[in-house]
Parts: sequence; structure tokens; C-alpha cells
Amino acid sequence: MEFLLSEADQLIQQSARRVAQEVVKPRAADVDESGEYPEDYFQAFKRADLLGITLPKAVGGADAGTLALTLAVEEVSKYDCSAGLMLLLSSLSTHTIKFFGTEQQQQDFIGPIARGERKGAFCLTEPDAGSDVAGLKTRAVRDGDDYVITGQKCFISGGPIADQVVVFAKTEADNPRSLNAFVVDTDMPGFEVTSVDRKMGVRGVPTGVLTFDQVRVPRDRLVGLEEGMGMKGPLTTLNSLRPVVGARGVGLAEGALTYALDFARQRRAFGGPIADLQAIQMKFAEMAIDIEAARLLVYQGSWMVDQPDFGPSKAHYLSVAKAYATEMANRVASEALQVLGGQGYMMDHPLERHYRDARQLMIVEGTSEVQRVIIARALLDRNLVYP
Repeated sequence: MEFLLSEADQLIQQSARRVAQEVVKPRAADVDESGEYPEDYFQAFKRADLLGITLPKAVGGADAGTLALTLAVEEVSKYDCSAGLMLLLSSLSTHTIKFFGTEQQQQDFIGPIARGERKGAFCLTEPDAGSDVAGLKTRAVRDGDDYVITGQKCFISGGPIADQVVVFAKTEADNPRSLNAFVVDTDMPGFEVTSVDRKMGVRGVPTGVLTFDQVRVPRDRLVGLEEGMGMKGPLTTLNSLRPVVGARGVGLAEGALTYALDFARQRRAFGGPIADLQAIQMKFAEMAIDIEAARLLVYQGSWMVDQPDFGPSKAHYLSVAKAYATEMANRVASEALQVLGGQGYMMDHPLERHYRDARQLMIVEGTSEVQRVIIARALLDRNLVYP
């Protein structure tokens, strides 16, 4: 068992840390307050070659693996969880094509995102179907050599600023096996950003409702060119990145603890720094225990994806990592804020932002409840056994 990071992983980690400290940290509060997409983050990630970490070298990516992406996301999320989401989106919006698309589709639709020439989004959730993937209603009807897509997607991270989206639609109503993925350019007739959400946190990456009103797409935009992808398409994509969502939580928690600890060393009460008080020390100890446990789970999950060893019989390990790390982030953000007392509740400090941002993580890419269903099924099916 090897716990040391490779030299390549360390270089990506260091590069992400530099961008985080030089670009993300000084801007995080302003990005949150304005709610504007931080194009300067994106350009900095592009210059540092951080946008194609998991994507094939043949199309301009680094093919460095999921663990490398996890390390980068962890670093930038210490200061702004939106920055971590931006890095994750480069993979989320392309992994379906990476796993199931043709070589030409990878060139055409992954390459521009890996090189930072375009932005993408992953369109799965609908008003009446989020966790219930089988219940999706969006349709793709064959019409000659084209497909005509009709439906609506909601809560789509990065959707309002995307140049292309991967949208999941059924070719047969009420038949989950007819679920397929299509690549749609957002300037195609019939595509519309219907609304942009007003969010509690993670305000740097807009989320919105996307409407597909008889959007006509050529057959060569059907991912894989053959119908019948089914549920394995979206589930494989989501599974491959669940540890990376956990990495957003790990980074956020590390940033929150570090800020609270620096504050506690300077804030004086009861005759000395509050860091000298045992009650405060116990809080920091619990936070550190939580972070270290979550980080190991997230790194293990990322390593499994890189093997690759994350099929249905192993997916529960990814759910464990995602559920624990995201819930940990909420606990640590809350306790770190508590250390600052009234100051922590104020926007003069980043902890109230970390607290708001952390809450998103328990919902996106499968709620904590869905992760527990997956874990429970693994136990009942004897895929997770403790002999």
C-alpha cells in the first residue's frame, strides 16, 4: 500500500496551490458578493493546464488521472468552493464522451474543453427527476438523420455560461434503457437559458434552468453513435467524479480550519489567546480528525477510479467517500465559524461563506440519502462485507 504522491501529482498540486493563493484567494469574497462568473479564475486554470487533468492527451488533456484532479480541486476549494466546481466541471461535462464516445467525438467535443477554448455543462436533472434518473422525461425523437430534443433541465451548474452541453434524453418514452446522451451547442436554435438561479452559496458558478424546444441535432452528436446507452451513461460519469465532489469538501474544511486557527491564535479572552483554551483546542482536534479521515476516503476513491475499478460492485466506496467528506465539510465549517463567535457570522470573514458553500455539497451529484441507499444495497447484496 503506497501513500506517497507521484512526482507528477505533486507538480499538479503545487500548480493548483499557486493559482489558489495568487488568483482565487484575493478574489473569493468579491466573487461571492457579486455572483459573477470569475473568468479570471478560468483563464488562470487554462494557463496552468488544469482544465484537462483527467482528459485524454490525444485531444489536448493531461490524462493525469482522477487523483490529480482531486488534489487540484482540494487546493483551490480552500479559498473558494466555486473554483473547485469549475475544475470539476471540465471533467463532468466531458466524461460521458470520454467513456462512451467515438475518437472523433472526443476530438470534436472534449478537445476544446481540455484546451480551455470552450466551457461545458452536464444536463441530467429535471424538475421532476433528479436522483430518480430513470424518471427523466426529456425526449430525443429520430427524424431522418437528426434527433429532435425536447425537454427541460434544472439546477445545471455552469449551464448559463456553457458553450456546449451533454444532455440526456430518452428515445422512447418511459423506457430507461432508451436513455442516450447528445452533445448540444448552446447557440443551436431551440436552446434557451430560461432562468438563472438565486443561490445560497457557490455563487461564482451560475446554475440555471435550460430549455430544449425541438432542438435539432445531427446523428453524429449522439454519444457513441448507437442508441441504447441506458442508465450506465450518467451513472458511470457521476461515479467517476464522486470522490472529486468530496475533494471540494476536504479543501473547504482545510481552509475553514486554517482560518479559524489563525484567528484563535490572535483573539484574546480570559487572559490569553483563545487557542490556549481547552474547549477551543478540542474543537480543532475534532476538525482535524474529521478532515484526515475524509481525505483518506477521497484519495482512495480517486485511486479506485484511476485503476479503473469503480463498477457497480465497487460504487459504494465512492458513495462512502462522497457522503462522509461532504458532511464533514458541513461539520467543520460550522465549528470553525463557532470558534470566531459573532465575528464568524459576519461577511468580514470567509467562514460564513464556507458555511453556505458547504451545504451544497450534500445535495449535488447524488444527495447524502442517495449515497446511503447505494451503501445499504451493497451491504444487502454482499458487495460490502466484513468477514
